[in-house]
Parts: sequence; C-alpha cells; structure tokens
Amino acid sequence: MSGSAGGEEGVSSGTAQAADAAAEPPERALMRLLSGAWVAQAIFVAAKLGIADLLRDGPWSAADLAVAAGAHAPSLHRVLRALAGVGIFAADAQGRFALTPMAEPLRSDAPGSLRAYAVMNGERWVWRSWGEIEHSVRTGRPAFEHVFGAPLFEYYAARPEAGRVSVEALRSLSAADDAAILAAYDFPAGGTVVDVGGGQGSLLAAVLAARPGLRGVLLDRPPVVEMARGRLEAAGVAGRCDLVAGDFFVAVPAGGDVYLLKKVLHDWGDEDARAILARCRAAMPGTGRLLVAEPVVPEGNLPSEAKWLDLLMLVYVGGRERTEAEHRDLLAAAGFAPGRALPTASGVGLIEALPC
Repeated sequence: MSGSAGGEEGVSSGTAQAADAAAEPPERALMRLLSGAWVAQAIFVAAKLGIADLLRDGPWSAADLAVAAGAHAPSLHRVLRALAGVGIFAADAQGRFALTPMAEPLRSDAPGSLRAYAVMNGERWVWRSWGEIEHSVRTGRPAFEHVFGAPLFEYYAARPEAGRVSVEALRSLSAADDAAILAAYDFPAGGTVVDVGGGQGSLLAAVLAARPGLRGVLLDRPPVVEMARGRLEAAGVAGRCDLVAGDFFVAVPAGGDVYLLKKVLHDWGDEDARAILARCRAAMPGTGRLLVAEPVVPEGNLPSEAKWLDLLMLVYVGGRERTEAEHRDLLAAAGFAPGRALPTASGVGLIEALPC
C-alpha cells in the first residue's frame, strides 16, 4: 500500500529529516513548525488573489500585482516577501516578484495545479475547524460541527459556494490519483464498473476511456451527479455510463463486476464505513471485486501526509485515515476477504477485496 510501502525512499526521507533536525537547534525547529499555519494562510491569500496566474509571463512589482488583484500594495508586498523566504515566489534586483518551482503549482493552468486546494485549505470553514482541534481531541467529535452547528455535508448543501470550493479542490487532486490507480490496477476489458460515491466522475471517466469495452455506473448525491454528467460527456464516455442519484447508506446499484470506493471510507468513522461496505457487499455478485483506494497510514515514526490528513478527517468530518491492517479489519467485518494490496505512485494505496 502506498502509505506503508515507502520503502527506501521513505527511509531516506526520514533519515534526511532526522539529519536536518540534528543540525538545527530544537527550539528553532519547533518555532519553524509552529509558524506552519502562518505559511499556509499566506499561500491561501496568494492563491485566492491569483498571484501566480499574474506572474505567468514574467515578474511584476507588488504595486502592479495589487492593482490587478484588488489588494493593498504594501500588505501584499509583505506577504510575498515572507513567501519568498520559504521558496514560494522570489524577488529580483528591482524588487519585482517572479514564479519559482514551488509557486508554479499555484497557477490555475499548471499541470497538477494546487491552487484550488490551497484556497480551500485557507477558507474559514477549514481554518476554524483546525482552530478547534482541542474540542475534537477531548470529545472525539468533529470540530466543524462544534463551530458551525451542522455536519460538513449539510453545511455544503446549505452553502453552494462552499461546496463548489470543496469540489474544485478535490478535483485538483484527482488527476494524479486517477492516473496512478490506472497504472497500478488491471481493470477488466469488459463488464460493469460501479463507482460508489464517485464524485464528479474523474476516475470512472479515466477507467472507461482506457477500457472501451467497459460500462460504468456512478452513484452519488443528486447535485454531485449533475456535476459528473459534464465530465463524462467531455471524456466521450457518457454513452457507456449510467448516473444514479442516491445514498450509499441506503442502497448501491447491483450486478457490477468491479466496485470502486475512492477516498470514500476516510470520510466516515468505523461504524459508518462498515455500513457502506456492507451495502456494496449486498449489491455484488459472488464473482464481483471491490477496489478500495485510500491514503494509508504507515506504522512507526515515518513522516506521512496520511497522518496529517487523518487529523483533518478528525476535525472536519469525523472520519479517519487507516493503516492497512485497519482497512483489512473493516473489510473482513463487512463480509469481504481482503486480497492483494497494491502501492501507487500517488498518495493512495489500493486493496482489492473479494466477497466471502
């Protein structure tokens, strides 16, 4: 699995970080980590103002950037100066700011753009949830509900703009995951793939495009299904795909050959995750297969993005990231025989499971 299969790269990364930490006084290292939230919010502001897009063709002064972005020039200069100190943007001899390799992904049109994700991370519904992490640690309940008085998905339903920001952020991360899943897993040449909680359909569209003999079914909430329609049409696969507006806690379309769960289970605690898996199991024929694609928490002290995503799930939706063993336990409890685990080149791992 991707999280536990860090291999030599993960060990060398951990060794390098340990060496860096040894060379830096612990007080300075801790101060640097404590300022991480400040850095994230500065990146958010630059992303929301579209600074990287403005710098696409060359350096600009902070004054010119402020006019184009609708900002206060001296304040924007201070933000860009601070970001340049961590390698995001760089000032030239004339005091103009330019893109750096780390600033490139903040462009809207960059391959693998993270602009939408940077914006979502800085919006108040995410920021304030992190600010109340103590509530989650003391109670085990999502800080989001404590702050905003409603579960995340209800909040999105009542505030379409917040939902749109979230959808765009997740879409910006999908392309790399989808390509990695396709490279790691051999989908069948024919039959039906059911994407449970398939979102805007990016993975299903990629699978159907790669396997012309397959048909697809996408299940998600009604507003999300409508967003998926355009994506599938643009990919030229809408004629081979049925869109089902529904609730995976109630029922999952029956008769598929492969069932996909990509970054669905981590939104939920163990009881709800088992319920989703049980609905998939009830819908599957005995010859069906389930493919779970999730970030995987590695054992031990290795640094891992999944460990931080796990805290986001804690404060945001009450879900969790899991170790490979925890995924296998969930699958077994829902009537599956967990099969092979496959690493991918992105931040997700794959587990193929068969119905018992």
